[in-house]
Amino acid sequence: MNFKHIFFKLALVFTLGLLGKANAQDIKWAKDGNSYYEVSQGELVSISLPQNERKTIVSRNLLYSSGNSGLNDIKSFQISEDGTKVLLYTNSKKVWRYETRGDYYVADLKTNQVTQVGKDKPASSLMFAKFSPDGNKVAYVSRHNLYVDDLMTKTSKALTTDGTDRLINGTFDWVYEEEFDCRDGFRWSPDGQSIAYWQLDASKIKNFLMIDNTDSIYSFTIPVEYPKVGENPSSCKVGIVNIASAKTNWLDVPGDQIQNYIPRMDWIPASNEVILQQLNREQNVSKLFVADAGSGEVKNIYTETDKAWIDVAKGWDWINGGKEFIWMSESDGWRHLYRISKDGKKHTLITQGNFDVIENSLIDEKNGQIYFIASPTNATQKYLFKTKLSGGKAEMVTPSILKGTHSYEISPNGVFARHTYQSAIVPPITEWMKLTTLNPLTMEGSITNQLGRMKPPKNKVEFFKVTTEDGVELDGWMKKPDNFDQTKKYPVVFYVYGEPASQTVTDTYGAGRNWLYAGDMPKDGYIYISVENRGAPAPKGREWRKSIFQKIGTLNIRDQAMAAKKIMEWPFVDKNRVAVWGWSGGGSSTLNLMFQYPEIYKTGIAIAAVGNQLTYDNVYQERYMGSPLKTKEAYVKGSPITYAKNLQGKLLYIHGTGDDNVHYQNAEMLINELIKNRKVFQLMSYPNRTHSINEGEGTSEHLALTYTEFLQRNCPPGGR
Repeated sequence: MNFKHIFFKLALVFTLGLLGKANAQDIKWAKDGNSYYEVSQGELVSISLPQNERKTIVSRNLLYSSGNSGLNDIKSFQISEDGTKVLLYTNSKKVWRYETRGDYYVADLKTNQVTQVGKDKPASSLMFAKFSPDGNKVAYVSRHNLYVDDLMTKTSKALTTDGTDRLINGTFDWVYEEEFDCRDGFRWSPDGQSIAYWQLDASKIKNFLMIDNTDSIYSFTIPVEYPKVGENPSSCKVGIVNIASAKTNWLDVPGDQIQNYIPRMDWIPASNEVILQQLNREQNVSKLFVADAGSGEVKNIYTETDKAWIDVAKGWDWINGGKEFIWMSESDGWRHLYRISKDGKKHTLITQGNFDVIENSLIDEKNGQIYFIASPTNATQKYLFKTKLSGGKAEMVTPSILKGTHSYEISPNGVFARHTYQSAIVPPITEWMKLTTLNPLTMEGSITNQLGRMKPPKNKVEFFKVTTEDGVELDGWMKKPDNFDQTKKYPVVFYVYGEPASQTVTDTYGAGRNWLYAGDMPKDGYIYISVENRGAPAPKGREWRKSIFQKIGTLNIRDQAMAAKKIMEWPFVDKNRVAVWGWSGGGSSTLNLMFQYPEIYKTGIAIAAVGNQLTYDNVYQERYMGSPLKTKEAYVKGSPITYAKNLQGKLLYIHGTGDDNVHYQNAEMLINELIKNRKVFQLMSYPNRTHSINEGEGTSEHLALTYTEFLQRNCPPGGR
């Protein structure tokens, strides 16, 4: 659920603010890997390594000449394969979560001219525009249809004409975007003669109607195509459209188009074949198919099953001239990298051992190596490793002295990297380095030099482990009050998420900081704690992550409560002042903790919570809880409304009425249960605010003040 854990998104915004705007997006490397591109002061520049020499590629004068009055700040850009043209994205607008529609311009570096793409289309309506392999055409989506502009003849052609608000070509419906991270829905063929694209038919998806009471004297409804638990998803298929004829040939993918998902698809390099991943409705069978784009014939080359669920692929990295690809699988109980032959007959385990690969960083085929992120001994941290493509023992690349979380953006040739380091006590710092020698490009900008100039915080975040009475060891972090006195007892505030979408206990900057508290928690005298329950996506193996299957709202809640029970035995913890809070999935966990373990949690603040799991979308909920036709009892057992009658403590419930993700109906269902059982609580509704509750003047500040006042009043700070 990409947006369900919204508080992680907001925390990330804080972190990226510290990193600086340039670090908030991936590096646009040149093909040779010896330089990269960036927008600087309104110009597109190239920066060569290691000297950091800057060269203007597209000047400000060219971009903002009088003839290009519609071109505003550049949001992103793409360089053509031959390097002679630049595709510029501007005037971006939101589609649900992200600004994925806008205007596109092409800057021709040979003619020194800038022309608008799709100028006959409505303003800011173009999506995912991209060059053809030869750079002479640009394809894009506008209003659910695919188009191609020929830059040489200055003509435009519609490749599909049947797109409507519910028949979606080249992009996706609400739930595919939210839960599969699907947005860009088309791919140029390697020869540039055709395009593979998704088509979703959402015509049978029911609308969920949100009510807007504030933007007009008369209220009106806002429909959202939203498949609830148990409702059929959109029909999905993949077509190959010929650029010259605009005719589509549909791939003959086996299986029902409604009861199966196709979350990933791409071309096999230098071929006329497409590879795609299909997941069944329950998402516990993953099949890889290779399709002939000409005939539409499809062959199943690889099948994987799991008793719980299978995660969506990150994509395919091809090696050995397109004869093999790198694949990530948990089939042996750990998340590992494999190399698989194109026909699926040969599988080779690359990363070996009882540890998880967190992500694949770079394939250095020339030197027969693969770089990846892992942390075999500490699930709260991340380090760079490498091993042979043929398989073998992993070698740690990151210096072991730098404990914490590391990320690397590595050049395509494996020579250079931008290395970012952070921990709970070190704000994100970045160095440019030569990966082949592990030396920084300049000592002045090295991480070691930057660390030497930092003053360590007086009150550090502490990491700990707690073993519950069930014998489960859980990671946690704790921020104690300033001037902590171990002879006194302090209130504890638990920060919880608890579902499979994200971790809370990571050795990253911001751990121990409550960004919603309007004040200084350590100074005021709170102990702030977060504990990671089973089911969180920590690198602790398949059994850890998937033990929560069909047990959201029960297993994770018990882990949290049993950890809190042990923590309450600490001599400096005040058992009578224990609070818990969370957002979205964390809001659901907060409610369940307050209702299922009222003897532990005295105060709770739940924001944008799923009160009834049967109201949420089918992709997320069915993935982790199974089909409600078979497991409805598990849904009921895990839903907070089932236990609302047990409320004893002080509860503040917060929700935006314009939440298209976790609908406000969850709040009203919960309110009804609380009213029925005569349970007194506080409610704060934010009119027309979405899941992030940050729209409108003063909203974020008001939310923080409301949160803080309630916490201080019901769980007073300070040692006693």
